[in-house]
Amino acid sequence: MNAKYKGILCILSAAFFFALMALFVRLAGDLPSIQKSFFRNLVAAVAAAFLLLRDRRPIAMDGKSWFFLILRAAFGTLGVLCNFYAVDHLLLADASMLSKMSPFFAILFSFLLLKERISLFQAGAVLAAFGGCVLIMRPTGLAMELLPAFIGLLGGAAAGLAYTIVRLLSQRGVRGPFIVFFFSAFSCLVTLPFLLFSYHPMTGQQLAYLLLAGAAAAGGQFSVTAAYSFAPARELSVYDYSQVLFSALLGFLCFQQIPDLLSWVGYTVICSAAAAMFLHTRRHAQS
Repeated sequence: MNAKYKGILCILSAAFFFALMALFVRLAGDLPSIQKSFFRNLVAAVAAAFLLLRDRRPIAMDGKSWFFLILRAAFGTLGVLCNFYAVDHLLLADASMLSKMSPFFAILFSFLLLKERISLFQAGAVLAAFGGCVLIMRPTGLAMELLPAFIGLLGGAAAGLAYTIVRLLSQRGVRGPFIVFFFSAFSCLVTLPFLLFSYHPMTGQQLAYLLLAGAAAAGGQFSVTAAYSFAPARELSVYDYSQVLFSALLGFLCFQQIPDLLSWVGYTVICSAAAAMFLHTRRHAQS
């Protein structure tokens, strides 16, 4: 099997793991998103720390890199909290698709922060993706129905900004495992005071679901890291949208959730925009 196909298998594995994470978060029941986030990131922090201890290379960064690392962790934490809130209040497939708006936000933030040029084609794809979001969110004027969708979209925006900063950190030579560890540890420290002062008692089953969510999230992060070591992003990014299909299947099997017609049209529009960007980027890379 060549490297490209290994990368595709790894990105499909990551999509499945992240869909499983969302399922376990939903199965954990009526717990605050902050409490769920703490346990999710605790497992990832331990796993990343284990990799760093095995590596043994020293961490050397300048002050500017530390600043960007803190920004990445802050917006990554916001993205996780918003995503968990959306998972608890929306269909799994809807919440998954709104979180998958992050690549489109990454294009916007790359233009603003990294001064990367946005082509007319990319601008059109971003606008089409936001049109698909409108179909999923179905703005009816009812705040109780619209709020979870907006929070899910905010999570996608925060994740997009976090991914943009990850790219900037990579350009500055910061290693991936340390970025993962710092983000996970930062999230645990930020959410710990809320957990201590507003702790909701959990059953053993709920704790098990949260630890499984953390394990699934760690599996997803490691699979993503492996995928991009085998092949470039332009050849893999479109396969990440398989998470929506996994989430739709798990939502149907576990909760009998069936997305309505407008949601499916929105999924199609966003996935088509992502596929078009994928093909456009690969064609220009080969020319």
